[in-house]
Amino acid sequence: MSDFSSLPLAAPLLKALAALNFTAMTPVQSQSLPVLLDGRDVIAQAPTGSGKTIAFGLGLLQRLDPALVKPQALVLCPTRELADQVAKEIRRLAFDIPNLKVLTLTGGVALGPQLASLRKDSHVVVGTPGRIQEMLRKHALSLAKLRTLVLDEADRMLDMGFAEAIGEIVGKTPPSRQSLLFSATFPDAIRDMARATLRDPLEVTVAGSADRPQIDERFHEVDLARKPAALAALLLHHRPESSIVFCNTRRDVDTVVDALGDYGIAALALHGDIEQRDRDEVLVRFANRSCRVLVASDVAARGLDIAELAAVINYELPHDLDAYRHRIGRTARAGKAGLALNLVTPREMHRAHELEARELERYPDAQRQWSPLPAVSTKSQDGLPAAMATLRIDGGKTDKLRAGDILGALTGEAGLTADAVGKIALFATRSYVAIARQHVDKALNRLRAAGIKGRRFRIARL
Repeated sequence: MSDFSSLPLAAPLLKALAALNFTAMTPVQSQSLPVLLDGRDVIAQAPTGSGKTIAFGLGLLQRLDPALVKPQALVLCPTRELADQVAKEIRRLAFDIPNLKVLTLTGGVALGPQLASLRKDSHVVVGTPGRIQEMLRKHALSLAKLRTLVLDEADRMLDMGFAEAIGEIVGKTPPSRQSLLFSATFPDAIRDMARATLRDPLEVTVAGSADRPQIDERFHEVDLARKPAALAALLLHHRPESSIVFCNTRRDVDTVVDALGDYGIAALALHGDIEQRDRDEVLVRFANRSCRVLVASDVAARGLDIAELAAVINYELPHDLDAYRHRIGRTARAGKAGLALNLVTPREMHRAHELEARELERYPDAQRQWSPLPAVSTKSQDGLPAAMATLRIDGGKTDKLRAGDILGALTGEAGLTADAVGKIALFATRSYVAIARQHVDKALNRLRAAGIKGRRFRIARL
């Protein structure tokens, strides 16, 4: 069974799949969907990019009664970004189901509008554990009619300290619910959660050397004092179009960003101390190719789904193999090859060899090598200039601003060609547009002078 047409799906779901050009199932979909549609609980080892959202999205939508406008499905995600992605995917699958409502409830945004949205009820709720727990405690959200519970990226939610919140949420759901747990790794804590939450689940594992992404893993030994220079040398030698540099602490993230600046490499920081508005801005700039290097802590980067990431660099090695695999698994997506670079100090050497040994057991065919650092002068390079630059417009969805309005102003009054305009991201009160770097000053001046659809907004280059 490899095609969606072979499944007993409702006609609106089959129509949505056809409209989205989804025909053949991925391994996680073909293994889980038949039993999932029968109502059985499922625990699946499946990383981001494996098609798991389509699998559980189809399952929860199939079980919905559109006439009952009460939360019938709840999807818990580790981060706001992942929750937004999941909600968007479910809406795409449900576009032919009349009046189906999907509500997103996450931290980092004002509570008031979400409380107002809850008063209107919905069929599907997607959210982060902390905010869902808060809504339950305020009696603003009821899960009495819940039919499907999904725990997405469960290992990351546990790593982020959500175990207690998840337990409390599960306790507010009907025993008759169907439970689906998806995790990139299966540590003991996940198995304990599965035993407490799921009933006789089917276990699906999408892993193994045959399915392993083609990642070129390289290890470089370096003294602690030379780490910043070594990192700059690697970036300037490989010159990846996009890369995430992982650090173990938020303080190291800031230190690395400052150090790269000394070598002419512009990088953005992402860690737990960054306000949500600034976090959104960082992610927009990285995703729209206005910055090629993102320096992040594990917790801050969880749940991010960055397409076509060229390289992952471990400035510091993680403490276990599962964390290492989760980090480097962000590259080599969609059948493309990827690059994973590791800086190893003498103090980390034991951990590096332990990771290697455990990796060889699981992936004996992995491309992995120790090599000297490239001989690149970090003082004579021109850094890593990005292809795009970002303009921030102080107007957004609440101002009835649309992406088409911004594109029209840029290709009309500003005189840019469509290929000089990159991604446009709209938020409630702000919008961001990527412009080819050589045209950004022209675009900024023209937009300030002519406005957008005859309206003036404050506009700045980031």
